[in-house]
Amino acid sequence: MVGVGTRSDETAGREPAPAARAPFGYRGTVACAAAGITYRQLDYWARTGLAGPTLRAGSGPGLYSFRDVVILKIVKRLLDAGVSLHNIRAAAGHLGTRAAAELSGITLMSDGAAIFECSSPNEVMELLEGGQGVFGISVGAVCTEIEEVLRQLPGEEPTSDEVEVPRAVLPPGVVDELAERRRFRAG
Repeated sequence: MVGVGTRSDETAGREPAPAARAPFGYRGTVACAAAGITYRQLDYWARTGLAGPTLRAGSGPGLYSFRDVVILKIVKRLLDAGVSLHNIRAAAGHLGTRAAAELSGITLMSDGAAIFECSSPNEVMELLEGGQGVFGISVGAVCTEIEEVLRQLPGEEPTSDEVEVPRAVLPPGVVDELAERRRFRAG
């Protein structure tokens, strides 16, 4: 990943998206639905270290944070665009170091051989004028898209060392039938 600059003052004052601020994690199936990928892809990417869950979830598998789901969606778009796996790994690793609130001010540009991070419209124009930009992904647009999808899907609070079982957090009127069945069998 080649950085083209730092965050501009235009994006520095933006309010982070509500989902980016929420301390919720998402199970693999929810992350798949939000990112538009299969569970097989999700599992493979997690096992190979391309993109995986970063939140703890008791003794079960980890939970995907909002940022993780955004990265999953971006990885899918880059793969669909034919970007090399080496560059996708670099982009995913770089985005993984950024705070979720910072993602909305980033545009990823590629010339097919490399990926560039742009933090302002001027940087995008400089890249295009230099003949380096073939396509771009507005990470902010991906954040908005993921946020809209995740509002309709169940999230959970990540666990700390003291809490053993995460509590499901569902939008009003949505029932997690699988959790209800587990409680019925256990109870």
